[in-house]
Amino acid sequence: MDSRAENTATAQQYDVAVIGGGISGLTTAARLQAQGLTTIVLESHRRPGGCAGYFCRRGFSFDVGATTLVDFEPGGIGGTMLTEIGAPEVKGERLPGYVAWLPNRRITLYRERELWEAERLQALGASRQHQRFWSLMDNLADVFWRASRRGIKLPVQNTRDVINAIRCIGLGGLSLARYWNWTMGDALRKHALSDDEPLVGLLSMLLEDTVHNTVDKAPLINGALGITIRGAGLTRPTGGMRGFLRCFVRHYRHLGGKLLLRARVSRVRGQLDEFQVESNRGSVFARQVVSALPTPLTAKLAPAAIGSALQPYVRRDAGSFGGAFVVFLGVPEDEVATQTWTHHKLLYDYSRRLGNGNNMFISVSAPGDFESAPSGYRTVMISTHCELEPWENLSSQEYRTLKQQLADHLLDVARKVYPSLGRRALVFEAGGPPTYERFTLRPRGAVGGLQLKLQNSNQAAVPHDIGIPGFWLAGDTTWPGLGTVACTLGSSIVAKQVLQLAKPKGSHVVTRPDEGIDAHSQPAVRPCVA
Repeated sequence: MDSRAENTATAQQYDVAVIGGGISGLTTAARLQAQGLTTIVLESHRRPGGCAGYFCRRGFSFDVGATTLVDFEPGGIGGTMLTEIGAPEVKGERLPGYVAWLPNRRITLYRERELWEAERLQALGASRQHQRFWSLMDNLADVFWRASRRGIKLPVQNTRDVINAIRCIGLGGLSLARYWNWTMGDALRKHALSDDEPLVGLLSMLLEDTVHNTVDKAPLINGALGITIRGAGLTRPTGGMRGFLRCFVRHYRHLGGKLLLRARVSRVRGQLDEFQVESNRGSVFARQVVSALPTPLTAKLAPAAIGSALQPYVRRDAGSFGGAFVVFLGVPEDEVATQTWTHHKLLYDYSRRLGNGNNMFISVSAPGDFESAPSGYRTVMISTHCELEPWENLSSQEYRTLKQQLADHLLDVARKVYPSLGRRALVFEAGGPPTYERFTLRPRGAVGGLQLKLQNSNQAAVPHDIGIPGFWLAGDTTWPGLGTVACTLGSSIVAKQVLQLAKPKGSHVVTRPDEGIDAHSQPAVRPCVA
C-alpha cells in the first residue's frame, strides 16, 4: 500500500478533503468518490486504519484495535456501504460467536439467536425476571438495529431529522423511545437483577468493549445494541485489518480517489468552496472538508468558528476518554489448537473494576489464514481497557516496566483458555496509551471514542453538522460512537450531507471481478514489510 501512496499534495482543487484515514474517513471518501465527487484522504500515519489499523512483525500481521468488522455482510450497514461503492463482500471468517469465561462458569455467546436464547437461560438463569430482562434487550436490539440500517441520524436537528427518525424506528417501535433516558443499570434494577453477579459480570464485559462504560452509566439503548453485535454478524477478514484495508484502499483508488499518507494536517482555513487544508506534505484545496479526527484535534485544526462551536463538547467530554492495552503474539499453531472458537472474553474477578487485565478479549487468526500468520503459526491479540492517567508522564524505563507487568498478567490469565499460550512465541510485543499516542496521534493515546453515557450520547452526541457550511465531522467521537459499524454508519450520514451541498458529476462506480474487498483478489497482497 505504501508503495502506491502519492508523494505530495497538489494544487488541484478537490470536491472533498477528508482528514483522517481510519474507517470513518475511508468509507466517507469512498462513498463520495463513487458518487462522482473528487476526494482526497490525508492520513498522518504511514498506513491507513487509525484505531482499526495494523502492523507487521516477522511475517505476522497484528490488528492494533478492531479485530472484526461488524455488520459487513449483505444487507448490513457495512455490507450496504460495499454495495454502494461497487465492491464485493468481505472474505474471511464469519464468527459463529465467541466464548465468555467468567470466574465460575463458561458461556457460549452464539450468533444464532435461538442457540443464544437457550444458552443464556441455562447458564445465567431462567427466572421470570431473567426472561423479561432478555425480552426487553431483544426488543430494543431488534428495533434499533433496524433503525440503524435504515439510516437514522442523531442528534435530531430539524424537522427532516424527526421525520427520518420516525421512519427508521417505525410506528411499532416508538413506544421504546421511553428508554432514551435509561441506563443498563436501570433495566437491571427494574428486573431485580442488579445483584446477579454472573449476569452483571457478562454484561459489564460486553458493554466495556462496545460502549466503553459500566452498567450503571451505559445508555440502555446503546448497550442493547452493544451486547448483540455478534447477532449483527462479526467477520474477521482474511489477513485481518491489513487484508481489509489494503483491498479497500485499492478499490478506493480504482474509483479515482487519492490517499496521501504521512500527511499531518496542521491547519484548515477558509469556508465553503474555498477550504485550504495545510499539511507537511503541502496544501490541499477543497470545496468541502470532512474531519474524521477526534473532536479535540478537530477543534484545534479547524477554522476558528468551528473550534469555538466545538469547545462546549470538548470541555464536557474531557473526562470521558479511555485507553487500551494490547499484547501481540505470534505463536505455533498447537498453542491455540485446543479451542475450536477463535475469539474469547474473560473476566478474572467479579469484585474488581473492569480494565487493566481484569477483563480481556482474545482474538486469534483463523486456521489457514496465511495472510495473518505464516504456515504453522497463528496471530493472537489480547486486549484490555485501561485508564489513561497511570500511563502519563512515565520515563522510558517506567513505561517498559509497567508494560511488561501488565503483559505478563494478561498472558497468565489468557492461559485459562490456552494453557500453553506464548511458551514458544516468535513475536511477543505489547502497547499501551503512549504507543497509541505515538502512532495514531490521538490525544493522550485515547482510543475507541468516548465512554458513552446519557450526557454525551444520542441526542446529546457531537453532531456531524456543527453549523458551518461545508465542514463536517465524522469518527468515533461523534454519533453514533465507536466501532467499525458505528463509524461506517456515521460515514453514510456525513456523505449524504456532503452530497446535498455538492453537484455530483455522475457516479463512476466500476466493479471488476479481480478488484475490491476480497483479500485473495489479484494483484496479490504483497508481503508486509514492517
